[in-house]
Amino acid sequence: MMEELLSTLDGELFSVWFLIGAALVFWMQAGFAMVETGFTRAKNAGNILMKNLMDFCIGCCVFILIGFGLLLGEDVVGFIGKPGFDIFTAYENFDWSNFVFNLVFCATTATIVSGAMAERTKFLSYCVYSAVISALIYPIEAHWIWGGGWLAQIGFHDFAGSCAIHMVGGIAALVGAVLVGPRIGKFEKDSKGKVTKVNAFPGHNIPIGALGVFILWLGWYGFNGAACTSVDQLASVFVTTTIAPSIATVVCMIFTWIKYGKPDVSMCMNASLAGLVAITAPCDVTDAFGAIIIGAVAGLLVCFGVWFLDYKLHVDDPVGAVAVHMMNGIWGTIAVGLFATPDAPDSELTGLFYGGGFELLAIQLLGFVAVAAWAALGMLVVFSIIKAIFGLRVAEEEEIEGLDIKEHGLASAYAGFSIVDLSGAVLSENENTSLGTSDYDKASEAQKKASVPVVDAEKEMRAAGVVQDTGMHKVVIITKLSRYDMMKRALNDLGVTGITVTQVTGCGIQKGAGEMYRGVEMDMTLLPKIKMEVVVSKIPVDSVIEVAKKTLYTGKIGDGKIFVYPVSRVVKIRTGEEDYAALQDVE
Repeated sequence: MMEELLSTLDGELFSVWFLIGAALVFWMQAGFAMVETGFTRAKNAGNILMKNLMDFCIGCCVFILIGFGLLLGEDVVGFIGKPGFDIFTAYENFDWSNFVFNLVFCATTATIVSGAMAERTKFLSYCVYSAVISALIYPIEAHWIWGGGWLAQIGFHDFAGSCAIHMVGGIAALVGAVLVGPRIGKFEKDSKGKVTKVNAFPGHNIPIGALGVFILWLGWYGFNGAACTSVDQLASVFVTTTIAPSIATVVCMIFTWIKYGKPDVSMCMNASLAGLVAITAPCDVTDAFGAIIIGAVAGLLVCFGVWFLDYKLHVDDPVGAVAVHMMNGIWGTIAVGLFATPDAPDSELTGLFYGGGFELLAIQLLGFVAVAAWAALGMLVVFSIIKAIFGLRVAEEEEIEGLDIKEHGLASAYAGFSIVDLSGAVLSENENTSLGTSDYDKASEAQKKASVPVVDAEKEMRAAGVVQDTGMHKVVIITKLSRYDMMKRALNDLGVTGITVTQVTGCGIQKGAGEMYRGVEMDMTLLPKIKMEVVVSKIPVDSVIEVAKKTLYTGKIGDGKIFVYPVSRVVKIRTGEEDYAALQDVE
């Protein structure tokens, strides 16, 4: 009687833990949002947050309609679950716990992609993608693994989703990033189209990124541990889920310290997540030694992945989603076949390194290939259709100005705070923000505007009735010191001979200073600038502006900035001449 009562209590306890685990996994959405926001630029922060929110909300809608049935419905030839509407027709007997649990896992798969496609993807197109992966792509392959499908039938093991969730999300991220293309200025190319330089876009808020990593790590205890059925198994999973990311982070820190001279902050954050991804599949069947090796490999693999995408594949992944989730999802899936041991609580599997032979490893490899092929082909079709119907990428001007204002009408995600986005600062060298062409005549109006923006205060003041048009104009040009001689000659050729020049400094990115961000050289310092001031009347002010823009333009954001102000009166001290007459010997 007592044993039966304890068994019942034990079952009820783990049923409650199952739902608590689901809540922890839901909380991981906040972690993903923080990491992706922190690792990208301030002008896109609201857009990133919106996409992470909609991943879950849209995913919930389609999971109700079709996703849950395809995943856990009655098995049909080992390939899909039979769709049904029990949530509407038989709610009293519905499996509420499994619905919530699988929904939060589904949302995790979808949200991985937003980071890799950040800062240049249309919001509408992203919403369509999110619906499709939650309705079809994820539920079908998850059925193979967890819904009684053909992989489950042959003994494939993925306890919490290295393969079903992280690898699939990472592959979708890779396909999406390839099809949408890199952000403007990420890769510089020569006349033959060959990439000659990779530029870094520093994340605007590393503290928020770090908060996201800690939120994700906490949530991962629910991610990996929610399906445990005994206290011993749960405790062992907590141990392996702690060891692997810790080792991965230390290995990454040492590697970046040696390779780049200093430990890389954002790469170490990626390494923590990489270790968590890698241990997700084998967390219940491996021991401490296995977790150490799995974590060490993950710490190196994430560094290799970021470098490989940047320098070999030339795929722009702002947050390292492909390196973290796809590459380490694959590694974690294979690691089951290598490090599974019967010494782990409730484990009946034995991997190659523990004397189990190649059978389990072969099954894991087969599962990896099958699921990877399904995800890659499925997402290629999905993104290609979305691209053809809606388009994937925002317009050039929208990308340059930021998706917050263009997609959502949000002037800033930090209203009330002083946030300086150095990657878009007008007084910076900003080699990091190449606009794609250094030829002024070939540049679009949006590129010209981003390179040398013009603030025409005079026009605004006249429109408001504040000042009258006196025919005299003051033009202030702020630019790099190296452009002074060219700018002076250009103005002289136009007929402007009187120029006031002041040396100033601006905060920006200095080329060749030696500091590294995610393996790319950069440094932040105060750079010398010049402020050139001219007053014109006979010479058209539009001619001065056009000459200045053409002279300063190099194809990078931050080449300079031009301000135009009204002039009400000019007096030449030497002769007493005023206004138009006073300007004739300087123009």
